[in-house]
Amino acid sequence: MIPSWILDIFASIMLVVAAVSAARLVAARPWRHGAALADIDLAHLLMAIAMAGQLAPGLRTLPDGAWEVIFAVMTAWFAYRVVRDAQVSGVRALAGGHCAPHLIHAAAMLYMFMAFTAPAAHSSGGMSGMAGGMSGMGTLQLPLLAFLFALLLIGYSIWDLDQLSGPGASGHYSLAAARVATPGQVLAGVGASAGPGAAAGSALASAPVAEAAGQAEAAQAEAVQVPPASAPADGTGVLAPWVATSCRIAMGITMAFMLLIMI
Repeated sequence: MIPSWILDIFASIMLVVAAVSAARLVAARPWRHGAALADIDLAHLLMAIAMAGQLAPGLRTLPDGAWEVIFAVMTAWFAYRVVRDAQVSGVRALAGGHCAPHLIHAAAMLYMFMAFTAPAAHSSGGMSGMAGGMSGMGTLQLPLLAFLFALLLIGYSIWDLDQLSGPGASGHYSLAAARVATPGQVLAGVGASAGPGAAAGSALASAPVAEAAGQAEAAQAEAVQVPPASAPADGTGVLAPWVATSCRIAMGITMAFMLLIMI
């Protein structure tokens, strides 16, 4: 028996994820800029709404059949994206790619809606009966598949947490800011470590070195210029990559919890 307040907490978390994902879509304005990650934010929004409806009876939105169609389309789309990533990155697309976790999420949601068996008191409610009678525990057909999905979801959530805690394999989602020394800082450190004995030699080469350092700093500044106005936002604020990763972690943990309590 699962206390209803636990379900309410998870449902509230999913509402926060839905709100954040909607805010990211509005901020990125994909209808104007064609943002590359708009499908991920849209997937987060739809999955969070669906899970909130599963966990809390008052938050149900679409009928079960509609959600099955949505998640079937979503699963097919992310499977296509994973295949494309695999053609470029090989098997690394399954471990460190951006779309592989979303493929597992979408497939797990589709499985939950299609395999749910409501308890006798809610036998006509389908997956929507889960919210009202989850403490009475509906079950899932093919429980081994549910367990495998839960393991994959937990694994991807751990991987995402690792990306947030440090540079990790890709560094794309890391909260840790990389400290890159400018050429001027490097030269200053070299001069300091060389000591007074190297002052005369460094003075002879100071002009060309300073010129080279200035050119390198200018090139670095040019490389990090703010993109033009026609491009999407630069990944700050709500559009920061770690925000999307945090939403994915919350959904992965919630989804794994739902699968495990229905085995």
